[in-house]
Amino acid sequence: MKHVSMLAAAALAVSVSIAEAKELSLAYFMGPKHPMNAAVFTPFAEKLAEVSGGKLTVQQFPGGALNSVPPKQYAILLDGVADIVFTLPGYTGDVFPMTNVVTLPGVCDSPNACTEAILRARSTLEEEYDAKLLAVWTNAPPVLITKDKPVRKLEDLEGMKIRVTAKQDVPFMEALGASAVAQPVTVINQNLANGVIDGIAIDSSAIAAFKLHEPGNYVTTWMPGSGSAFVLLMNKDVYNGLSEEERGWVDEASAEWLSKSGGEGYQKATQFGIKVATDAGLEMIDLSDEEKARFNARIEPVLAEIMQQKAGSKTVGEVMAIMKGE
Repeated sequence: MKHVSMLAAAALAVSVSIAEAKELSLAYFMGPKHPMNAAVFTPFAEKLAEVSGGKLTVQQFPGGALNSVPPKQYAILLDGVADIVFTLPGYTGDVFPMTNVVTLPGVCDSPNACTEAILRARSTLEEEYDAKLLAVWTNAPPVLITKDKPVRKLEDLEGMKIRVTAKQDVPFMEALGASAVAQPVTVINQNLANGVIDGIAIDSSAIAAFKLHEPGNYVTTWMPGSGSAFVLLMNKDVYNGLSEEERGWVDEASAEWLSKSGGEGYQKATQFGIKVATDAGLEMIDLSDEEKARFNARIEPVLAEIMQQKAGSKTVGEVMAIMKGE
């Protein structure tokens, strides 16, 4: 009887443990081998499990399992399809004008520097989100990957159809003489291969992550711009529905270290992307300082005008000053 009662007690303890444990769903559209899983998603999940003693855990849904259309990531979070999502604010630039200031030319020049810049403005940016902002970080400034035509000087861009990451990038690319189109990253490999677009302006980490070295033949290693922003967001009703202790666990697992881990992850992935392109035999084109100055001179009037525009409760210029620590 004693043995039976011990088994019953153990079973009760397991059932209580299962009942007490809560699992949060985390949705992203890349595959599980994407650098951001190793740099952000898994570290967040592991830290949350650690600080909660296993009472609060995360189940990942990669590869678009909960949503196959990347620009709809924020919408599925608001609709409660997922508890936590990874997304690019640039996909819905009109909703997040302050966050997307970090993409503008002249803000920063590397994933680590751009992540530091966006973290300076984090408290300001939080008002844009109808969600709990868990982490915010960036990738590197863009390179240009082309298939049939190398871009060695400003005039080479004339008439080319170039994919940009987000709507806010369009006026700059068009000022350079190209036709700009914003497309989700999941379609750009095929579109470059099929000639739907002539080139892709994106950070070099995407070369490896989305195998852009396969359709591409040339990489112009500098283009005007800074890093694109990424965020990890939690449904605010789910967050507010947690106990005070549980919210503390989430806060600890998503402190500033998590954002910096994302920036560092892109720092490494950026270097790896260049290596993959080089090893694959793509021609790497480094513009001269004089040519870079010509690009910057062409976009200068556009940037000056944009800096006067409103971005949430501030102007674009005011947000940029916060990011630059001015």
